[in-house]
Amino acid sequence: MKNKTLHFLMAFFAIAIGLYPAAYFFVDMSKGFLGSKSLALLNNMVWYTSFYTHIVLGGVALLVGWAQFGKRWRTQHLEWHRRLGKVYIISALLSAVAGIYLGWYANGGAVAAVGFIGLGLVWFFTTYKAYTSIKAKQVVIHQKMMIYSYAACFAAVTLRLWLPLLIVTLGDFTKAYLIVAWLCWVPNLWVAHRLAKQVS
Repeated sequence: MKNKTLHFLMAFFAIAIGLYPAAYFFVDMSKGFLGSKSLALLNNMVWYTSFYTHIVLGGVALLVGWAQFGKRWRTQHLEWHRRLGKVYIISALLSAVAGIYLGWYANGGAVAAVGFIGLGLVWFFTTYKAYTSIKAKQVVIHQKMMIYSYAACFAAVTLRLWLPLLIVTLGDFTKAYLIVAWLCWVPNLWVAHRLAKQVS
C-alpha cells in the first residue's frame, strides 16, 4: 500500500510538472522566470533555444519516465517499455545538455551555477550509462542507472516543492534559490541510492 501511494504521488507530480512547460506557449510568462533574465540574454538565440529544449524535453522525460518503474507494467508491455525508454533517453540527454549550458547563466551566480551544472552532468551521465548498459544487456546496471537518472530528472518537481518553502522560511528569494540549486537534486540521489541497493 505504501509503495502504491508513493508511486501515485510520483506519477501525479511528474505529470503535473511535465505538462507545465506547455504554459510557456499559451500564457505570457514574461513576469516569471523569463522576467528575471536580461534582455540581451533573452535575445541570445543559443540561450533561447537551449531554454525551450530543456523545459520541453525535460517535461517529456518526466511524463514518460514514471511509468517505467511499474514492474508488472514493464513485464506485460515490454515493447512499450522499450519505446518509451527510447523517448526518455533521447529527451533526457538533450535536456541535460541544454541544462548544463543554461546553468552557466543561472540566477545567483557561481553557487547556483555549479549546482545546476552538477545536476545536468549527473543526469546526462546516468542516462547515458543506462543506455549503454542495456545495449550491453547489463540489465541490473541499467535499472540502477535509470533510478539515478529519473531521480535527477525529478529535480524539476522537487525544486518547485522546495522553493516556495525556502522563500517563506528565509524571506529572501536569492538565498532560497542558492539553496534549492542543490537541495532539488542531492537528496533525490540519496533516495535513489537507497532504491538502487534493492535492485539485484
